[in-house]
Amino acid sequence: MNQVTLPVSDMPTATAFYRKMGFLQIVDSPHYARFECPVGGSTFSLSLVEEAFNNGSVIYFEEEKVDELVSRLEAKGFSFEAAPTDKRYLWREAVLRDPSGNKIILYWAGDNRLNPPWRVALSE
Repeated sequence: MNQVTLPVSDMPTATAFYRKMGFLQIVDSPHYARFECPVGGSTFSLSLVEEAFNNGSVIYFEEEKVDELVSRLEAKGFSFEAAPTDKRYLWREAVLRDPSGNKIILYWAGDNRLNPPWRVALSE
């Protein structure tokens, strides 16, 4: 998968937030914006939503040096709901929200992302 679209209530505020996080904005319009991730060529987008919404989705951004990234973002004024924490499922995660309330998790899972100890055996 390479594309996720998040709803936002204020496009200028949302685009400024993601640019400040370090994403490269590659599409800009009053109702739609797209960003390229710094590594890997993946993209995600924002879509302006006029009505109230509650997005239960979570977007994950992978970063090997999660703690360092969180420190850099905190120095830029970002607030985190949860500091980097080792999870029982062997990922290290930090949690924040964008200005529209979308939940963002910065994480590192290493080999455990695709090959956790409890991975299901493939059948033919």
